[in-house]
Formats: sequence, structure tokens, C-alpha cells
Amino acid sequence: MFKGFRSFLLRGNVVDLAVGIVIGAAFTAVVTGFVAAFLTPLIGIASGAVGDFSKESFTVTGVTFPYGAFLQALISFVLVAAVIYFAVVMPVGRLQNRFNPVKDTPVAKADCPECLSTVPAAATRCAHCTSELAGRPGFPAQAAAAAAR
Repeated sequence: MFKGFRSFLLRGNVVDLAVGIVIGAAFTAVVTGFVAAFLTPLIGIASGAVGDFSKESFTVTGVTFPYGAFLQALISFVLVAAVIYFAVVMPVGRLQNRFNPVKDTPVAKADCPECLSTVPAAATRCAHCTSELAGRPGFPAQAAAAAAR
């Protein structure tokens, strides 16, 4: 019973997931600290407030609505999402595009009726046996028109 549990815990994807969660939590703390220390006060300066909206509220018939906590959470969420997008998502996307370029789409292929070799469907001659392919079944009509010229 414990042997199976040990092998489950030591599988690569479980360990990778655990490391990813720990690193993600640490990175979340860094981004949240950056937003709280620098970006939220800038919004406070721009809006003329202190930068802490959590104590804002209004009262209707004796009932208090603390909208400031929601507003603070909303501003924090938008700022954290912006930091994550511009500091992580965009640079990683650029790196992936740089190191993993888009692969070309495969060329349509067909078999030569004479030698049964695979050739591009747009070919007018077989590269192996040099027989003419224009106008034969499985090959495009535009190749037949090009061969007629």
C-alpha cells in the first residue's frame, strides 16, 4: 500500500506540480507586494486619496455598505493581472515565438500513378520517374492548365 503511494508521490508530474504551486505562491506574494507598495499608492495620488480605499463605506437607513473593501480588491486584482500579463505572459510568449517558430504547413502529396512514389500534388512531373502528372486523377487541374501552356 505504501509502495504505491510512494511511487505516486515521486512521479515526475506530481513533483513538477508541487514545485509549480510553491513557486506560484511565492511569485504571487512578490507581485502582491509590488502592487501594494508601488502601484496602489500611485492610484491614490492620481485620485487624491491615500491609496487605501478599504475603509470607504456609505450608510442607508442604518445599514453600512463597506464598498471600499470591494473597490480595494478590484483595483488590486486589475493591477496584479496587469503586472502578470506585462511582466510574465508577454515576455514568455515572445520567447516561445523566438525559439519555437511556427512550422510550415505540410504540402499536399499524392502518389505517382506510374512509379507509386509520393510527390507533391501540385507537381507537373514525377521527381522519380519523370512521367507527366498534369491532368491525371489526384492532381490539380491548374497543373494541367500550366502544362498545356
